[in-house]
Amino acid sequence: MLKLLDLHVLNVHSYFSFKYGLLSIDRLMEWAVRNHVRTLALTDINSTAGSLEFVRQAQKQGIRPLLGVDFRNGAEQQFVAVARNNDGFQSINAFLSKHLHTGVPIPAFTDELQECFVIYPQANIPTRALKPYEYLAVKPREVTRIRFLSKLPREKLIACPVYTLPEEVDFELHCVLRAIDLNTLVSKLGDADTAHREDVFLTKKQLTDYYQELPEAFENLKMVIQSSQINFILGPEATSQNLKTWTGSQESDYQKVRQLCLVGLTYRYGERPAFTIRRRVITELSVIRQMGYLSYFLISWDIVKYARDQGYFYVGRGSGANSVVAYLLRITDVDPIELDLYFERFINLFRKSPPDFDMDFSSWDREDVTRYIFDRYENVVLLATHSTFQWRAVIREVGKVFGVPPYEIERLQKTPEQELDHHARLILTYGDRLSGFPSHLSVHAGGIIISERPIHYYTATSLPPKGFPLTHFDMHIAEDVGLYKFDVLGQRGLGKIKDALEIIRENQPDRLPIDIHDIKLFKEDELVKINLREAKAIGCFYVESPAMRMLLTKLRAEDYLTLVAASSIIRPGVAKSGMMREYILRFRIPDKRKEAHPVLWKIMPDTYGIMVYQEDVIKVAHYFAGLTLAEADVLRRGMSGKYRSREEFQQVRDKFFANCEAKGYEPTVSADVWRQIESFAGYAFAKGHSASYAIESYQSMFLKSHYPLEFMVAVINNGGGFYSRELYIHEARMHGADIQLPCVNTSENETIIRGKMIYLGLNFIKELEHNTVQEVLVDRQRNGAFLSVDDFVKRVSVSLDQLSLLVRIGAFRFTGKDKKALLWHAYFLLGNTGKSQNKLSLFDPPVKKYKLPEIEHEAIEDVYDEVELLGFPLESPFNLLSEKRNDCVPAYKLPLHINQVVLVMGYLVATKHTSTSKGDRMYFGTFLDEAGDFIDTVHFPPVAKKFPFTGKGIYLMRGKVMEEFDAISVEVNAMKRLKYMTMEM
Repeated sequence: MLKLLDLHVLNVHSYFSFKYGLLSIDRLMEWAVRNHVRTLALTDINSTAGSLEFVRQAQKQGIRPLLGVDFRNGAEQQFVAVARNNDGFQSINAFLSKHLHTGVPIPAFTDELQECFVIYPQANIPTRALKPYEYLAVKPREVTRIRFLSKLPREKLIACPVYTLPEEVDFELHCVLRAIDLNTLVSKLGDADTAHREDVFLTKKQLTDYYQELPEAFENLKMVIQSSQINFILGPEATSQNLKTWTGSQESDYQKVRQLCLVGLTYRYGERPAFTIRRRVITELSVIRQMGYLSYFLISWDIVKYARDQGYFYVGRGSGANSVVAYLLRITDVDPIELDLYFERFINLFRKSPPDFDMDFSSWDREDVTRYIFDRYENVVLLATHSTFQWRAVIREVGKVFGVPPYEIERLQKTPEQELDHHARLILTYGDRLSGFPSHLSVHAGGIIISERPIHYYTATSLPPKGFPLTHFDMHIAEDVGLYKFDVLGQRGLGKIKDALEIIRENQPDRLPIDIHDIKLFKEDELVKINLREAKAIGCFYVESPAMRMLLTKLRAEDYLTLVAASSIIRPGVAKSGMMREYILRFRIPDKRKEAHPVLWKIMPDTYGIMVYQEDVIKVAHYFAGLTLAEADVLRRGMSGKYRSREEFQQVRDKFFANCEAKGYEPTVSADVWRQIESFAGYAFAKGHSASYAIESYQSMFLKSHYPLEFMVAVINNGGGFYSRELYIHEARMHGADIQLPCVNTSENETIIRGKMIYLGLNFIKELEHNTVQEVLVDRQRNGAFLSVDDFVKRVSVSLDQLSLLVRIGAFRFTGKDKKALLWHAYFLLGNTGKSQNKLSLFDPPVKKYKLPEIEHEAIEDVYDEVELLGFPLESPFNLLSEKRNDCVPAYKLPLHINQVVLVMGYLVATKHTSTSKGDRMYFGTFLDEAGDFIDTVHFPPVAKKFPFTGKGIYLMRGKVMEEFDAISVEVNAMKRLKYMTMEM
């Protein structure tokens, strides 16, 4: 009789067998512990996304982890490979990656795998002799049949059940996943599309009972288990696995960084930098060297140096801006000495997590920088994220595979569960169970890993459309194993600055060149200070948002340090904790500063004893609660979400309160400080990060203040910002621009400026095809301006529909002819052929002349053409009102009506919704009055429900004028959208 003291399991699927498996790694571990599993091999289908997290958790549970892959084409199993050791895992990853990159199907058998056991299913037995490391799987349902097959080599049989379904009743949920994957109905799934109903997780007794008659298969299972071992150091004990050296040795790396610092000292601080600066540099270099991060700095320096050499504009930010070495190497433009930045936030001898540089480039420059990194370094890979099923989306997916039409799915999501029938409840049940499951791999926003070892030592890779390999694990596991990412990000704001500089050079060639990195000049510029204080920042990075405009007003912001603080306290966590309001109170009312706890005031005097920046968490944990720097860093990381559930975080939390009690703090004080930490640490910026944002804002503010028209054109061409492009056109007009509709003889694809005249780009016209635009631009460049519609039709291959769009928007207004007459003429030219052919001929065929009757044309028709084709009118929307009103208070007079109920009228620009503590929805509105000035409104839940927003347009509102620290808003109690004139009026 077979005996098995502990359960040993091969061929287990987690839910990282995307849209196939059902168990998370957490639940898999719970099952393993409950069933006394001694060894467990995770073999997900064509995926290693869960492998290292599985190893991490198995090690903590005292379970021997093994790794492999279940190689399949679709759902059809070819073979299972189990790694004998880490080199075998690397071989598996390389083999899988080759097929994932090329799309070539997995072969029926292979000789390429090294240091592995390969197990073939009975349906795919190789025709050649089996190698010593190859076996034939026997599933429980196959035991009886195989006992009577004499041709099978019994010494090669191995007990290998497939562990897919936690229980047999989970088969239906599995089928739902399979139908979602195959985009078909559950009822149309075939046997080959799904797991077998018997592919369930077995207990030790079930396993031994099934293989009682095949002891050799059971012995082979034990032999494979005992001959395999995986070793990865994960978690706090892991050391850096990044590229070890940049030059080839640690010593030469150090000398290179030292030499760059000497050059940087002169560039940043002049010929005689202060002693405190030189001492800070020496201290940082020592710590960076001890931590083994010299190559990290040199790679970051190399990336930004390449960008500078190419003329690319970039911003270095993140906690790395706390380092003076980073400032000297020009990785960032933030002076940490000026801001007294806390270097230990960035790196200290006790901190286990990696340094953090975010390098922002314009979107198109970023692509080339990424290509450079992959060309320059050997073991490079993009970092993945795991996209998960969100509840509403997965309900739609489940409903679809059950054949439920979209409108029914929408209805059942809104219907109380007690009112639903059995079928609808089943859909919601499946949706609830699948919510949070990983759906597929996505590319991290900017994470790039550069490893010392080949990346396949840790993971297989996929190949997204852009052609750079992608890990299967996410950033949390990357950090656990010691692979620290470089963040190379794309940002539209940088494109605006870069384009603005080019547009200024073209439109104002006689002006002196702008050194966009002369931040000191920008900080001292009086016009920038005025615009900052008055929150006139439309188009200027994140400071243009309504919330930021209000905050700048409340803080009377006109200097760099205030803007740095504002950049962090605007973040959700700081506002939620009440610390944003407390900061404003202490900023505006000096007597309020006396309320600060003396220890907190001593730690953070610059922010009046209030935690504003992420490193304040470390300071408070270390100096207030007496935690070590290592423990304080665990606390900081724990606030990011995923780490919060880990036991090391809970231990530090307990020690925080124990230390506070030992120091004699009142429990209410300790609890309040913890609440502040907990509420915002995962959201607040590091001070260096905030400073980097502030610098980019200063650059934008300088351009906006001195070159408003060129800057607005750059903003428009980069897709706008917080608001739609319509507002930036309005802003340009407020600064004196003459806005022109698209014209076939003047406009480009994008918006251009000539003096003070701005021509909207042809890309503004809805439904105008890109090919049409390109033909117009190419022919105009080659043959000059178009003389007439007839000339245009002869030279450009254009359909009647496309030509009509150009006529209706006024792109042929240079002809001096009425649009309706031009539309008739276009129909005469193309009505029969449908499209001009753009063919050259020696003689132009005669065009029959038609005499049209007088056609009535009203200006309102042009306005509605603009609304239809551009999405907005060029003239003031207030001119479209069917009735004028003279009883509304304009924005500039609102300060005269504080606490009074008034009528205001505004053109809706933007709305933002949020939820109250009770879960009720309320809104904030941003409007323009008739003079073009902003009106900010608040709509509390009862009003928001009774008087909802009903789309774009002009709203008449009654409300109470409120003032808080000079910021004016209207607390709306009634609202309606006003009617526009129609063409019949």
